[in-house]
Order: sequence, then C-alpha cells, then structure tokens
Amino acid sequence: MGTISELQKWYSSQCDEDWEHSYGIKIDTLDNPGWKLEIDIEGTSLEGAPFSETEINYDSDNDWVICRVEDNKFKGACGPMLLEKMISIFLEWANGT
Repeated sequence: MGTISELQKWYSSQCDEDWEHSYGIKIDTLDNPGWKLEIDIEGTSLEGAPFSETEINYDSDNDWVICRVEDNKFKGACGPMLLEKMISIFLEWANGT
C-alpha cells in the first residue's frame, strides 16, 4: 500500500461521525518551494503520544524534512520532492503507537 493510501486509511479510521467535523488533514504548498502537512491528532490514539522532532537535511535547499507535534497537531514541512517521505514519517509514528 502506498503512502497516500495509508494516509487515507488512517483518516478514514478516525472518522466516527464526530471527529471529522472538527478535525482533519491539511496538505499545502510552501513558497520556498515545498510542502506543508498538518494532521489533527486530538481525539485520536496519538493524542499525548511521544514524538521526537525529526529534522533531515534541514540546511539543504530542496532535500529537507522537519516534523514535530505541537498543539495536538502533527506538523511537517519538506522540500518539493519529499511529500511522501514526510507522510511516511507520520505513518511510521501512527502505526508504531
């Protein structure tokens, strides 16, 4: 299963006729260029789960990823070709808790 399919599966598993009305997933672009990912974890099994901030090649212009949990959200940003890598970091954490 690919990363997008796995993310869809995780999202679908959170939908309980309540959670999806207030929370969700946002994928957007950055102007440097790159991607931004924000996933609400409030009300999920991930709420309160430990996550160590991840930085990969942060000094690179294009091949970088940074992920953290803040305000009950998984927040990530990455270079233009690393969207799948960033999503996989979330999924590895989500599947390991």
